[in-house]
Amino acid sequence: MQWIFLTVAIVSEVIGTSALKASEGFLHLWPSAIVVIGYASAFYFLSLTLKTIPIGVAYAIWSGAGVTLIALIAWVFYGQALDLPAIIGMLLIVVGVVVLYLFSNTVSHS
Repeated sequence: MQWIFLTVAIVSEVIGTSALKASEGFLHLWPSAIVVIGYASAFYFLSLTLKTIPIGVAYAIWSGAGVTLIALIAWVFYGQALDLPAIIGMLLIVVGVVVLYLFSNTVSHS
C-alpha cells in the first residue's frame, strides 16, 4: 500500500501544480479549488507513505517524479520548450529514482 499512497501523492501534487497555472493567482474558482484539493490530498497521502518509507527516500521519489511529470505536462499542454539539457536533467532524475528504488537498502519493496 505504501507505493500506492506515494503514487497517489505524486499524482495529486502534479494535478494541483498543473491547476495552479490555470488559477491565475487564485482568481479562477475551479482551478483554485483543484489546487487546494490536489495539495491537501498530496500531503495527506505523503504522510501515509511516511509511516513505512523513510522521509528522505519518499521525498526524493515524490519530488523527482513530480518535477519530471510537471515539466512534461508543461511541454504538452502549455507549449513550454524542453531543450537537450532539460531532457538530460529529467532523465538523470528518473535514473536517480530508479537507482534509489532498486539498489538502496533503505527502501522497503513490500
